[in-house]
Amino acid sequence: MTGARELLAVTETDRASVTALAAELIRIPSRGGIDPYGPVLDRLAAWLAAHRLPVRQLHDPAGTPVGLVCELDAGRPGPRLVLDACVDTAPFGDENAWTHPPTSATVRDGWLWGRGAADSKTGAAIFCHLLVRLAPHLGELRGGVSLLLDADEHTGGFGGARAYFAGPDAPTTITGVMIGYPGMEHLVVGGRGLLRARLHVHGVASHSGGSRPTANAVVKAAELVGRLVAAPLPAGQGRFPAGGKLTVTEIIGGQSWSLTPDLCTVCVDLRLTPAFDAAVATDLLRATAADLDTVWPDTHPTRIQVETHWPPYALDIDAALPAALLTAARCVGLPTLPKVAGPSNIGNYLAGLGIPATAGFGVAYEGMHAADERIRLDTIPPVQAAYHAAVLTLLR
Repeated sequence: MTGARELLAVTETDRASVTALAAELIRIPSRGGIDPYGPVLDRLAAWLAAHRLPVRQLHDPAGTPVGLVCELDAGRPGPRLVLDACVDTAPFGDENAWTHPPTSATVRDGWLWGRGAADSKTGAAIFCHLLVRLAPHLGELRGGVSLLLDADEHTGGFGGARAYFAGPDAPTTITGVMIGYPGMEHLVVGGRGLLRARLHVHGVASHSGGSRPTANAVVKAAELVGRLVAAPLPAGQGRFPAGGKLTVTEIIGGQSWSLTPDLCTVCVDLRLTPAFDAAVATDLLRATAADLDTVWPDTHPTRIQVETHWPPYALDIDAALPAALLTAARCVGLPTLPKVAGPSNIGNYLAGLGIPATAGFGVAYEGMHAADERIRLDTIPPVQAAYHAAVLTLLR
């Protein structure tokens, strides 16, 4: 891939500026579902405007800002690529467990510390600088490239992504999306799907001190949990080495010391594969709940409420999008390999829309979603150079 190594010299000159912008973003708390997204989005909008790049804001149905879009058009027909990085973050967790405060953006020993450094404020800063580099050369390209800086990602609501990809101003055709999640070892070209459900388990209310026993919804729910976690699931196979998975994530029940609970809700997260798809997963929940209901005849049947469903997906690694990025990474000296990930990502949502997406190629990191989240600063230039080279390959 011609030009990839030459781009390393260019991106090295951006390193200090990328670091500075990422640090500014880290200092603005933007925890998903906790902090307002406006401040971090306003800072990014101001940065892009200062570099004479067009910006428009995205809002959710309630009018809350959930993202920014910057679109560059070459003026000639061709592919439409999207560079996507989320700018909301995970919660801080136990702040006393951090070596440096989570919004300090401390730089020490070649690392940038802080919540969002890895996921994915450094990725957002890299993509901002990449668009600055691309803008003067649009005449050499075809199609166009969009930068999506989205929030509401860590809540699982994906409000920013939905506002862009399914909103009233959504592009009619998108060739592919490159998501700037961190990690240099692998380019994520797929992921297990997910299905999230609430199982509403019923009992019979009574006074907890009464002499006659009644069906306790919490006890029934506990039995349901035991059956669910003991259920056999399909093992991994083919491009999905991680098999199906079921995790009980929350149990909600009971209101008073003096009341036998008549309702308990069990929240379940299931990870899907081609052998353990949504239909199979839903059948497992229904059959397990129905079997339990038969031994609790005095209670109403368990009600299953599916909250979210994304299919599993895996791109052909020889397709243009992953091939361009894998080749570019190797040309700048990164031995990056394709991988179908165990966790789901926004690529699963896009797969449901028929849009191919790569994810999980970005800066080297430690502590993502944990205390002491940080990224290695010397990995910024090769990552930016690889994305730059891949975009040029796809749009020339």
